[in-house]
Amino acid sequence: MKFLRTIAVAAVASLLALPALAQDFIAGIPRNEALIIQGTPAQNADWFNVWAPGGGGAANVNGLQQLSTDTFWFINPEGGPKAWQNALATEPPIYNDDFTQMTVKLREGVYWSDGVEFTADDVVYTVQTLMDHPGMNWAAAFGVNVASMEQPDRNTVIFNLKAPNARFHALFTVRWNAAWIMPKHVFEKVDDPLAYNNNPPISLGAYVLHSYDKGGNWTIWKLRDDWQRTTIGMDWGQPQVKYVVYRAAGNPEARVIEQRNHNLDVINDIAPEGMFSIMKDNPTGAAWLSGFPYAHPDPTLPSVLFNTKKAPFDNKDVRWALALLIDIRAVALGSYRGAANLSALATPPTGSAPDDYFVPMQDWLTNFELDTGTRKIKPYDPNISEELAKMVRPQWGDQIPTDPEQLKRVFGFGWWKQDVQAATELLQKAGFTKQGNRWMKPDGTPFTIRVQVEGDAIPTLARAGTAIAQQWSQAGIDAKVDVAGPTNGQRLGSGDFETAIFWTIETWGGHPDLSFFLDSYHSEFIKPVGELQPPRNLQRWEDPRLDEIIERNRKVAFDSDEVKALGQDFLKLAVEEMPMIPLMAYNKFAPFDTTYWTNYPSIDNPYSASGPNWSNIRYMVVSLKAATPAAQ
Repeated sequence: MKFLRTIAVAAVASLLALPALAQDFIAGIPRNEALIIQGTPAQNADWFNVWAPGGGGAANVNGLQQLSTDTFWFINPEGGPKAWQNALATEPPIYNDDFTQMTVKLREGVYWSDGVEFTADDVVYTVQTLMDHPGMNWAAAFGVNVASMEQPDRNTVIFNLKAPNARFHALFTVRWNAAWIMPKHVFEKVDDPLAYNNNPPISLGAYVLHSYDKGGNWTIWKLRDDWQRTTIGMDWGQPQVKYVVYRAAGNPEARVIEQRNHNLDVINDIAPEGMFSIMKDNPTGAAWLSGFPYAHPDPTLPSVLFNTKKAPFDNKDVRWALALLIDIRAVALGSYRGAANLSALATPPTGSAPDDYFVPMQDWLTNFELDTGTRKIKPYDPNISEELAKMVRPQWGDQIPTDPEQLKRVFGFGWWKQDVQAATELLQKAGFTKQGNRWMKPDGTPFTIRVQVEGDAIPTLARAGTAIAQQWSQAGIDAKVDVAGPTNGQRLGSGDFETAIFWTIETWGGHPDLSFFLDSYHSEFIKPVGELQPPRNLQRWEDPRLDEIIERNRKVAFDSDEVKALGQDFLKLAVEEMPMIPLMAYNKFAPFDTTYWTNYPSIDNPYSASGPNWSNIRYMVVSLKAATPAAQ
């Protein structure tokens, strides 16, 4: 059955993405066979090469890496006893004694969507191709790690490493994404894999590309006829969802309207007041938490990122001064309406991190001293959670706990005191001067700051950026918000920013090891400003002590007791140097609509991540159950 109506003119095609025409948008297939998800507008909609930068293509987060790709392993960021999930591999990685070799045993009977069987040939080809083309994704990480590969048989690959690295498997382990396996039989015929758009993509997942809007407003995926020949089909059975539609859904207010009209089953993010409205007034609404703050706490750390390769942000005294000019209470209220879980440490306070790091490090944080050049101060405030609770309790009443320890789990364990005098001393220490109410840099020019935000795609962070820029402006710094929109990722990657409200710290969630982001912070990966920085050290922070911690971590087993000690070493260094200002956990307001589908993940049933641009959502898609006919 044809999915879209015949379109007479291009103008009509562009209108199909508008919320008011959502019913026409899915004309041609039964609504109860389609899961409709908030997508991201694509600048280059024809680009489906997940292994190479695509000039703004958004297919990666519009179903490509969620539904059509696969790799060795997945880790559920919600943790739990079944957090580790074998995918293309039949068992966890096998290391030798000194972690210089990793062996992977592959699953048999998995097929690409064009009928070609997946084998070790695809794995070896993928890694070698990425290493041979430095501009491709994951090329840098493989290049510095892999000395050679062996292929004893069609189902075994051995990686010989250049140096001990007990975290090499992390490159093939999905928490949000990972190094996806390429179809050798497709790419070996391509002259330049960096320029190849891979359109249409050959799928290794349970879904294949059905159609997409050339204007970048929607992408549609369809369940494979041979879904049982995929790892998701083998392990989870036949999905009930036949079509997955990723579609642009307008601004945050429009998304709320769309879900109320049952035209948007899954929202990626909206403003907090939209979330509160849906949960109060929409009887078919559902969320990760059934009460305040309703949000899903991603193991991701929104922060004020500094471009440490640009003066004056290469000076830690300046970075610390900017941190002490922030009133985090106002930022929490302005961005999350108080529903923020604050973090003074460079790791999100979610999953196992509160017990692994925040509780053990409270004494160190409370006693931490900062030299302003005039005096030493103790900038940490361990009572911020109680202050925030007082601010929101009048609205939410009994939903706000009173137990101090429980409050810390909701609002955060502490943050830095706003201290304008200490910030003044730090700026003066760095050679800045004050002319009237205006700060001047050491060279005599005004101190100006561009605070980059993405915009409506993540409204809470855009609001946080606005609040912080206002506070810096009030202190005498010419700070302006720079809305990057869909170019945000490209600009961050190339270093085209001064400060930005975004994240470069993402953790496994249910595991204390910090390697998911930490290994990528090694100085061997840093590129000059203007060149694409490999994920995730977007601030290009470089420090020999940081390299030492990373190198020590590479030689320690993933589940070793030493992991937490090394994690604390990193967190202490990040406090001292302040390469970014950690703000809060990424509490994502991502409601579901249960009119057509049920069994969404929740805190009581945390079988999967819930964010629609997470690759782990593949487990959600195949676990959803069709609602009863009466509900439709």
